[in-house]
Amino acid sequence: MTASKTLHGALLALSVLLLGWQSGPQSSGNSTQKQLAKPWFTDIAGRSNFAYWTNNNISVRKYFLQPICGGVAIFDYDNDGKMDIFFTNGAKLPEVAKTDRSYYSCLLRNKGDGTFEDVTEKAGLTGANLGYSMGVAAADYDNDGNEDLFICNAGRDALYHNNGDGTFTDVTEGSGLDHKPANVLSIGAAWFDYDNDGLLDLIVSTYTEWTPANDRRCQMGNKEIYCAPMNYKSVAQRLYHNLGHGRFQDVTDSSGIGRALGKGMGISIADYNGDGLMDIFIANDTERNFLFINQGDGTFKEQGLLYGVAFNELGATVSGMGSDAKDFDNDGMVDIVYNDLAGQVFGLFRNAGGHSFDDVTRQTHLQALSLPFSGWSMGFIDYDNDGWKDLYSANGDVDNFAPNAKQHDTMFRNIEGKSFVDVSEQMGPAFAIQGYQRGSAFGDLNNDGFLDIVVTSLGEKPRILMNNALNGNHWIMFDLRGHRSNRDGIGARIKVVTANGRALYNHATTSVGFMSSSDRRVHFGLGAEKSIKSVEIRWPSGIVQTLGPTGVDKIARIEEPLGKEAVSVTTPPAAH
Repeated sequence: MTASKTLHGALLALSVLLLGWQSGPQSSGNSTQKQLAKPWFTDIAGRSNFAYWTNNNISVRKYFLQPICGGVAIFDYDNDGKMDIFFTNGAKLPEVAKTDRSYYSCLLRNKGDGTFEDVTEKAGLTGANLGYSMGVAAADYDNDGNEDLFICNAGRDALYHNNGDGTFTDVTEGSGLDHKPANVLSIGAAWFDYDNDGLLDLIVSTYTEWTPANDRRCQMGNKEIYCAPMNYKSVAQRLYHNLGHGRFQDVTDSSGIGRALGKGMGISIADYNGDGLMDIFIANDTERNFLFINQGDGTFKEQGLLYGVAFNELGATVSGMGSDAKDFDNDGMVDIVYNDLAGQVFGLFRNAGGHSFDDVTRQTHLQALSLPFSGWSMGFIDYDNDGWKDLYSANGDVDNFAPNAKQHDTMFRNIEGKSFVDVSEQMGPAFAIQGYQRGSAFGDLNNDGFLDIVVTSLGEKPRILMNNALNGNHWIMFDLRGHRSNRDGIGARIKVVTANGRALYNHATTSVGFMSSSDRRVHFGLGAEKSIKSVEIRWPSGIVQTLGPTGVDKIARIEEPLGKEAVSVTTPPAAH
């Protein structure tokens, strides 16, 4: 952050689990004429009654925290098969307190009819006792079958345990996650199992040391502006090892993570070198990016420079914001993308065999496409289910002094893993709304196999952008259940081979974008392919599971095998 720095006409399908891996209903699709009459995305937020808006306490007095607000989590908190939505929120400054309800966080329960119910108070997730909240990470850290929440704050962070009855309990005190220095700002977090022991560990991106008392004041002419990052101290990112039974150990120093000081923003977790161990990419603001390579002995080495992702093609640092790690060119290796401020161009790094990365921003046309935009949250999303992961960016400048400060979202369509084109204008009026966009998450909110987007904007209500599934392309989604591995299956790598021999790759992760947490289910667009030849799942435990031919257009629930054949369950898709 620098100084200038509908639901488409169909009811949600009921989540009835049907036994059977081999079969799955086919999507019907609409005619071309009907498709062209619709936008790709429609905002359905207005159909629901909730008061939440992203309140960052904007004021003439420019506090450092104000541009960083509005994290999003898409997760199924009540295990009814429908994805719910959680939003973090800001606080009054300089008190750093949620002095009234306008600063409360928000939990929206998916009712299954295209609307959401505000259950925040009932669930115990207002966050009224927290300060200024930023990122959120959702996952089942204790393997009890219920997804929990970790919330990043100015001041103490918070771990909320999902009680399985629609309520959450703040269990931070005594968990070991309460040892962070009170003046360190936690921006984002990601759950992952770095030692493959079946328990999810936690990495937290931290930015600087900040309190209202040390907040800097900067001016441009006679206007107060947000101070540049160099005015603030860099700090270590924080790593917590899950000991089980609700206890965590701060291993920031012993793991080697603490040796690299930065201003951490987006986090992207993946096995970048193919050794079966999860590594960590962190996008830094105006400092070199980090790539922590897992050594397999509880330690990490920061090797961003060696792997070629520390700087961009020009050898420069940028205001790194959101990031994601997916295989955009379907070569079996995980690539990295991040966004930043206007004029800096986003960064796309192609994995070159697991030993280094090539900056392909310019040759894929992303350099020219991204130049005008200040991006915050960013991620790979195959919005049209053609099997090529496209790029979404939530955009908006830091403040209202810059030209074109309010910006619209962008969608860059992936052309066979070789280049991108800007198709933002085709996404619809709701996609084109100008604002100061911040957090975003991806998930299939109506189980129709086409990914939807939830995005926040400073001073506004969030948008819930439903994908209208215009082209009738086929898909499959995997809902993993680990046994030896962590129950969410986070870190599992999946290879799908279609009947025509096309190989597609993805992996289980919730850490996508900026301050946000996406649907943990693993999605594959299949284009015109109507059947799948084989599926290979490499679980974090080391188990390699192979499944034979199957149909498409279904959610396949896959159990990690324990010396016997896996059990799979499917959910039928919604009607288009």
